[in-house]
Amino acid sequence: MTVHTTIDSPLGELLLVGEESATAPGGTALVSLSVPGQKGGAVLQDGWSEDAEAFTEIVSQLHSYFDGERTCFDIECVEGGTDFQRRVWQALEAIPYGTTVSYGDIARQIGAPRTAVRSVGTAIGRNPLLVVRPCHRVIGATGALTGYAGGLERKQRLLVHEGALQTA
Repeated sequence: MTVHTTIDSPLGELLLVGEESATAPGGTALVSLSVPGQKGGAVLQDGWSEDAEAFTEIVSQLHSYFDGERTCFDIECVEGGTDFQRRVWQALEAIPYGTTVSYGDIARQIGAPRTAVRSVGTAIGRNPLLVVRPCHRVIGATGALTGYAGGLERKQRLLVHEGALQTA
């Protein structure tokens, strides 16, 4: 069964979508975490059930992250995407808190040719788990903030929060 809830955050309202799971802490595996106006973000569907209690553990971890007490997540997530997307997303999960890497770094890490940087960017843009799978830590080769499905202002906020970017 698909469940959902929304919570307030420093990024605005977050929409959490999950599936029941016997192995996930709290009983819910995360399918999607999205923000309003997100390119490709989740949209409520008929048949989904509102169940804030199903997300108690996930919400607790998100609050700890935004409060500066957590630097990584221990959340079971539902696998999706293509094989290539999953390889890119796995590389995202390995980026340490408070650091950034380039799209080219991700391409090299997954063994893709330099010419695959656009494909890497497309896969990152399809990441359904904003914040939890830290695609905000990927920046342009010149250090510029580029491409974030949740908006560049939110990307900047997350990087400042993590200490990877100084405020002007």
